[in-house]
Amino acid sequence: MSTRAMGPMAGFRWLMNAINLGRNNPKAVFGAAALSMVLMLVPSLLTVPLQMTGTQSAGRMAAVIAISMLFGLLLAPLYGGLLSIIDAAERGRPARATDVFAPYRAGGGAVRMIGFALGMLVVYAAIVAIVLGVVGTGIIHWYTDVLAAQAAKSTTLPGLPAGFGTAVALFAVFWLLVMGVYAVGFGQVALAGRSPLAALKDGFVGSIKNLLPLLMLVVGLFVAWIAVALAVIVLVGIAALLAKLVGAWVLFVVAVPVYIALILALYVVMFGVMYFMWRDICGGSDLGAETVGAMAA
Repeated sequence: MSTRAMGPMAGFRWLMNAINLGRNNPKAVFGAAALSMVLMLVPSLLTVPLQMTGTQSAGRMAAVIAISMLFGLLLAPLYGGLLSIIDAAERGRPARATDVFAPYRAGGGAVRMIGFALGMLVVYAAIVAIVLGVVGTGIIHWYTDVLAAQAAKSTTLPGLPAGFGTAVALFAVFWLLVMGVYAVGFGQVALAGRSPLAALKDGFVGSIKNLLPLLMLVVGLFVAWIAVALAVIVLVGIAALLAKLVGAWVLFVVAVPVYIALILALYVVMFGVMYFMWRDICGGSDLGAETVGAMAA
Protein backbone atom coordinates (compact mmCIF):
# COMPACT_ATOMS: atom_id res chain seq x y z
CA MET A 1 0.00 0.00 0.00
CA SER A 2 1.50 3.34 -1.05
CA THR A 3 1.92 6.38 1.16
CA ARG A 4 1.60 10.00 0.10
CA ALA A 5 3.63 13.13 0.82
CA MET A 6 1.46 16.00 2.05
CA GLY A 7 2.10 19.74 2.01
CA PRO A 8 3.51 21.43 5.13
CA MET A 9 0.13 22.90 6.12
CA ALA A 10 -1.31 19.40 6.43
CA GLY A 11 0.01 19.29 9.99
CA PHE A 12 -2.23 22.19 11.00
CA ARG A 13 -5.17 20.61 9.16
CA TRP A 14 -4.76 17.36 11.08
CA LEU A 15 -4.90 19.27 14.34
CA MET A 16 -7.90 21.42 13.38
CA ASN A 17 -9.84 18.39 12.14
CA ALA A 18 -9.02 16.58 15.39
CA ILE A 19 -10.26 19.52 17.46
CA ASN A 20 -13.56 19.40 15.55
CA LEU A 21 -13.78 15.62 15.92
CA GLY A 22 -16.90 14.07 17.43
CA ARG A 23 -19.46 16.40 15.93
CA ASN A 24 -21.00 13.55 13.91
CA ASN A 25 -21.33 11.00 16.73
CA PRO A 26 -20.07 12.55 19.99
CA LYS A 27 -21.75 9.92 22.16
CA ALA A 28 -19.81 7.08 20.55
CA VAL A 29 -16.48 8.92 20.18
CA PHE A 30 -16.29 10.44 23.66
CA GLY A 31 -17.93 7.42 25.28
CA ALA A 32 -15.33 5.10 23.74
CA ALA A 33 -12.54 7.45 24.79
CA ALA A 34 -13.84 7.48 28.37
CA LEU A 35 -14.05 3.67 28.49
CA SER A 36 -10.52 3.24 27.18
CA MET A 37 -9.14 5.89 29.54
CA VAL A 38 -10.63 4.11 32.54
CA LEU A 39 -9.03 0.83 31.50
CA MET A 40 -5.70 2.59 30.90
CA LEU A 41 -5.68 3.43 34.62
CA VAL A 42 -5.41 -0.26 35.55
CA PRO A 43 -1.59 -0.46 35.21
CA SER A 44 -1.23 2.63 37.42
CA LEU A 45 -3.48 1.13 40.09
CA LEU A 46 -1.19 -1.90 40.17
CA THR A 47 2.15 -0.11 40.02
CA VAL A 48 1.55 2.91 42.28
CA PRO A 49 1.58 0.77 45.48
CA LEU A 50 4.93 -0.69 44.36
CA GLN A 51 6.32 2.81 43.83
CA MET A 52 4.93 4.37 47.00
CA THR A 53 5.59 1.62 49.55
CA GLY A 54 8.71 -0.14 50.68
CA THR A 55 12.31 0.51 49.72
CA GLN A 56 12.90 1.30 46.09
CA SER A 57 15.18 -1.14 44.32
CA ALA A 58 16.17 -2.25 40.85
CA GLY A 59 13.94 -5.31 41.18
CA ARG A 60 10.94 -3.24 42.20
CA MET A 61 11.56 -0.82 39.32
CA ALA A 62 11.82 -3.75 36.90
CA ALA A 63 8.50 -5.10 38.19
CA VAL A 64 6.83 -1.71 37.63
CA ILE A 65 8.19 -1.52 34.08
CA ALA A 66 7.21 -5.12 33.31
CA ILE A 67 3.62 -4.65 34.55
CA SER A 68 3.24 -1.39 32.62
CA MET A 69 4.59 -2.93 29.42
CA LEU A 70 2.43 -6.05 29.71
CA PHE A 71 -0.80 -4.13 30.23
CA GLY A 72 0.26 -1.63 27.56
CA LEU A 73 0.45 -4.46 25.05
CA LEU A 74 -2.80 -6.10 26.16
CA LEU A 75 -4.69 -2.80 26.02
CA ALA A 76 -3.28 -1.75 22.64
CA PRO A 77 -6.34 -3.08 20.74
CA LEU A 78 -8.41 -0.41 22.49
CA TYR A 79 -6.55 2.14 20.38
CA GLY A 80 -7.65 0.32 17.26
CA GLY A 81 -11.22 0.17 18.53
CA LEU A 82 -11.26 3.91 19.14
CA LEU A 83 -9.78 4.61 15.71
CA SER A 84 -12.46 2.41 14.12
CA ILE A 85 -15.19 4.39 15.90
CA ILE A 86 -13.67 7.67 14.74
CA ASP A 87 -13.52 6.31 11.19
CA ALA A 88 -17.15 5.17 11.35
CA ALA A 89 -18.27 8.57 12.66
CA GLU A 90 -16.37 10.43 9.93
CA ARG A 91 -17.82 8.16 7.22
CA GLY A 92 -21.37 8.46 8.57
CA ARG A 93 -21.67 4.83 9.66
CA PRO A 94 -23.38 3.85 12.93
CA ALA A 95 -21.13 3.20 15.90
CA ARG A 96 -21.44 2.69 19.65
CA ALA A 97 -19.05 3.46 22.48
CA THR A 98 -18.75 -0.25 23.29
CA ASP A 99 -17.37 -0.87 19.80
CA VAL A 100 -14.03 0.11 21.30
CA PHE A 101 -13.82 -3.53 22.43
CA ALA A 102 -14.50 -4.84 18.89
CA PRO A 103 -10.84 -5.75 18.20
CA TYR A 104 -10.96 -8.33 21.00
CA ARG A 105 -13.69 -10.25 19.22
CA ALA A 106 -12.88 -13.11 16.85
CA GLY A 107 -11.25 -11.71 13.74
CA GLY A 108 -11.09 -8.23 15.25
CA GLY A 109 -7.36 -7.89 14.74
CA ALA A 110 -6.27 -7.74 18.39
CA VAL A 111 -3.24 -9.96 17.71
CA ARG A 112 -2.10 -7.69 14.88
CA MET A 113 -2.43 -4.59 17.05
CA ILE A 114 -0.55 -6.19 19.94
CA GLY A 115 2.11 -7.29 17.46
CA PHE A 116 2.44 -3.73 16.16
CA ALA A 117 2.71 -2.35 19.71
CA LEU A 118 5.42 -4.93 20.41
CA GLY A 119 7.22 -3.84 17.25
CA MET A 120 7.10 -0.23 18.44
CA LEU A 121 8.71 -1.28 21.73
CA VAL A 122 11.56 -2.72 19.68
CA VAL A 123 11.79 0.60 17.82
CA TYR A 124 11.93 2.51 21.13
CA ALA A 125 14.67 0.22 22.40
CA ALA A 126 16.63 0.70 19.17
CA ILE A 127 16.35 4.49 19.48
CA VAL A 128 17.64 4.40 23.06
CA ALA A 129 20.52 2.17 21.96
CA ILE A 130 21.40 4.56 19.11
CA VAL A 131 21.34 7.61 21.39
CA LEU A 132 23.45 5.88 24.03
CA GLY A 133 25.83 4.76 21.31
CA VAL A 134 26.31 8.41 20.32
CA VAL A 135 26.50 10.10 23.75
CA GLY A 136 27.69 7.19 25.91
CA THR A 137 26.21 5.56 29.01
CA GLY A 138 26.78 8.54 31.31
CA ILE A 139 23.06 9.38 31.14
CA ILE A 140 22.15 5.95 32.55
CA HIS A 141 24.53 6.41 35.47
CA TRP A 142 23.18 9.92 36.03
CA TYR A 143 19.59 8.63 36.05
CA THR A 144 20.39 5.88 38.55
CA ASP A 145 22.14 8.47 40.75
CA VAL A 146 19.03 10.68 40.62
CA LEU A 147 16.83 7.74 41.66
CA ALA A 148 19.20 6.89 44.48
CA ALA A 149 19.17 10.50 45.68
CA GLN A 150 15.39 10.59 45.60
CA ALA A 151 15.18 7.30 47.51
CA ALA A 152 17.54 8.71 50.13
CA LYS A 153 15.44 11.93 50.20
CA SER A 154 18.55 13.94 49.45
CA THR A 155 18.13 17.59 48.51
CA THR A 156 21.29 17.53 46.39
CA LEU A 157 20.86 16.03 42.95
CA PRO A 158 23.75 15.09 40.65
CA GLY A 159 24.65 17.52 37.88
CA LEU A 160 23.73 16.89 34.25
CA PRO A 161 26.09 14.48 32.51
CA ALA A 162 28.19 15.24 29.46
CA GLY A 163 26.25 14.83 26.23
CA PHE A 164 22.87 15.52 27.86
CA GLY A 165 22.02 18.29 25.38
CA THR A 166 22.97 16.08 22.44
CA ALA A 167 20.80 13.28 23.79
CA VAL A 168 17.82 15.62 24.17
CA ALA A 169 18.26 16.87 20.59
CA LEU A 170 18.49 13.31 19.22
CA PHE A 171 15.45 12.18 21.18
CA ALA A 172 13.50 15.20 19.85
CA VAL A 173 14.32 14.26 16.24
CA PHE A 174 13.51 10.60 16.80
CA TRP A 175 10.29 11.54 18.65
CA LEU A 176 9.13 13.49 15.58
CA LEU A 177 9.73 10.45 13.39
CA VAL A 178 8.23 7.96 15.84
CA MET A 179 5.10 10.09 16.26
CA GLY A 180 4.40 9.67 12.57
CA VAL A 181 5.36 5.99 12.53
CA TYR A 182 2.96 5.24 15.37
CA ALA A 183 0.04 7.20 13.93
CA VAL A 184 0.36 5.94 10.35
CA GLY A 185 1.38 2.42 11.35
CA PHE A 186 -1.38 1.93 13.89
CA GLY A 187 -3.92 3.25 11.42
CA GLN A 188 -2.65 0.73 8.88
CA VAL A 189 -2.82 -2.25 11.21
CA ALA A 190 -6.13 -1.26 12.81
CA LEU A 191 -8.06 0.21 9.88
CA ALA A 192 -6.48 -1.25 6.76
CA GLY A 193 -5.79 -4.77 8.04
CA ARG A 194 -2.04 -4.61 7.40
CA SER A 195 0.36 -6.96 9.15
CA PRO A 196 2.50 -5.47 11.97
CA LEU A 197 5.69 -5.52 9.87
CA ALA A 198 3.97 -4.02 6.83
CA ALA A 199 2.39 -1.35 9.04
CA LEU A 200 5.79 -0.47 10.53
CA LYS A 201 7.23 -0.13 7.04
CA ASP A 202 4.33 2.07 5.91
CA GLY A 203 4.74 4.14 9.06
CA PHE A 204 8.45 4.75 8.49
CA VAL A 205 8.03 5.58 4.80
CA GLY A 206 5.02 7.80 5.45
CA SER A 207 6.79 9.66 8.26
CA ILE A 208 9.96 10.29 6.27
CA LYS A 209 7.84 11.65 3.39
CA ASN A 210 5.98 13.95 5.78
CA LEU A 211 8.61 15.26 8.19
CA LEU A 212 7.72 18.89 7.42
CA PRO A 213 3.97 18.44 8.09
CA LEU A 214 4.90 16.61 11.30
CA LEU A 215 7.06 19.55 12.35
CA MET A 216 4.18 21.94 11.63
CA LEU A 217 1.91 19.67 13.68
CA VAL A 218 4.28 19.99 16.64
CA VAL A 219 4.22 23.78 16.27
CA GLY A 220 0.42 23.70 16.21
CA LEU A 221 0.31 21.46 19.26
CA PHE A 222 2.63 23.82 21.13
CA VAL A 223 0.43 26.83 20.34
CA ALA A 224 -2.73 24.91 21.23
CA TRP A 225 -1.17 23.78 24.52
CA ILE A 226 -0.40 27.40 25.45
CA ALA A 227 -4.02 28.34 24.73
CA VAL A 228 -5.30 25.45 26.84
CA ALA A 229 -2.93 26.32 29.69
CA LEU A 230 -4.13 29.94 29.69
CA ALA A 231 -7.76 28.79 29.71
CA VAL A 232 -7.06 26.46 32.63
CA ILE A 233 -5.36 29.26 34.57
CA VAL A 234 -8.39 31.51 34.06
CA LEU A 235 -10.80 28.76 35.13
CA VAL A 236 -8.73 27.93 38.21
CA GLY A 237 -8.62 31.61 39.11
CA ILE A 238 -12.41 31.90 38.82
CA ALA A 239 -12.87 28.73 40.90
CA ALA A 240 -10.47 30.06 43.57
CA LEU A 241 -12.39 33.33 43.72
CA LEU A 242 -15.68 31.47 44.08
CA ALA A 243 -14.11 29.32 46.79
CA LYS A 244 -13.31 32.44 48.81
CA LEU A 245 -16.82 33.78 48.36
CA VAL A 246 -18.82 30.57 48.74
CA GLY A 247 -16.58 27.81 50.11
CA ALA A 248 -13.75 25.44 49.27
CA TRP A 249 -16.24 22.82 48.07
CA VAL A 250 -16.64 24.89 44.90
CA LEU A 251 -13.12 23.89 43.84
CA PHE A 252 -14.17 20.24 43.80
CA VAL A 253 -17.54 20.88 42.17
CA VAL A 254 -16.07 23.04 39.41
CA ALA A 255 -12.39 22.08 39.05
CA VAL A 256 -12.69 18.29 39.08
CA PRO A 257 -15.32 17.99 36.28
CA VAL A 258 -13.44 20.59 34.21
CA TYR A 259 -10.18 18.67 34.67
CA ILE A 260 -11.77 15.36 33.65
CA ALA A 261 -13.46 16.95 30.63
CA LEU A 262 -10.17 18.55 29.58
CA ILE A 263 -8.24 15.27 29.81
CA LEU A 264 -10.97 13.47 27.85
CA ALA A 265 -10.97 16.15 25.16
CA LEU A 266 -7.17 16.00 24.83
CA TYR A 267 -7.37 12.21 24.56
CA VAL A 268 -9.90 12.44 21.73
CA VAL A 269 -7.85 15.11 19.95
CA MET A 270 -4.75 12.91 20.16
CA PHE A 271 -6.50 10.02 18.45
CA GLY A 272 -8.13 12.41 16.02
CA VAL A 273 -4.71 13.62 14.91
CA MET A 274 -3.63 10.00 14.46
CA TYR A 275 -6.70 9.23 12.36
CA PHE A 276 -6.53 12.25 10.06
CA MET A 277 -2.79 11.78 9.60
CA TRP A 278 -3.36 8.17 8.57
CA ARG A 279 -6.25 9.09 6.27
CA ASP A 280 -4.24 11.73 4.43
CA ILE A 281 -1.00 9.79 4.14
CA CYS A 282 -2.52 6.39 3.33
CA GLY A 283 -5.62 7.58 1.52
CA GLY A 284 -8.28 5.87 3.66
CA SER A 285 -8.52 2.88 1.35
CA ASP A 286 -11.65 0.85 0.65
CA LEU A 287 -9.93 -2.06 2.40
CA GLY A 288 -9.79 0.04 5.53
CA ALA A 289 -13.50 0.83 5.31
CA GLU A 290 -14.43 -2.82 4.87
CA THR A 291 -12.16 -3.90 7.73
CA VAL A 292 -13.60 -1.32 10.09
CA GLY A 293 -17.12 -2.32 9.20
CA ALA A 294 -16.31 -5.95 9.96
CA MET A 295 -14.73 -5.01 13.28
CA ALA A 296 -17.74 -3.00 14.39
CA ALA A 297 -20.26 -5.63 13.32
